[in-house]
Amino acid sequence: MTRRSFSTDFKLEAAGLVLDQGYSIPEACKSMGVGPTALRRWVEQLRSERGGTTPARSKAMTPEQKRIQDLEAQIRRLEREKEILKKATALLMSDSLDQ
Repeated sequence: MTRRSFSTDFKLEAAGLVLDQGYSIPEACKSMGVGPTALRRWVEQLRSERGGTTPARSKAMTPEQKRIQDLEAQIRRLEREKEILKKATALLMSDSLDQ
């Protein structure tokens, strides 16, 4: 049996049924054709994202949290580049002092 994957829009719609439209988990599962474990996870993730918490290990569902994840990744990349440049500068400076 292969593992199904769902788009972010689908997850938002399914979790929105529970959070915004008052569906129960079983009702939303039946309506969307997904299992309760996955739906509970999506509901909790959407609830935390709406509360301002960025998910640590999963892709963000809301556009705002997606933007935050992208910016955090960019910050990490720039910090790595900065460290490389610091080390290269120190190496070049030590070489020029040795000559």
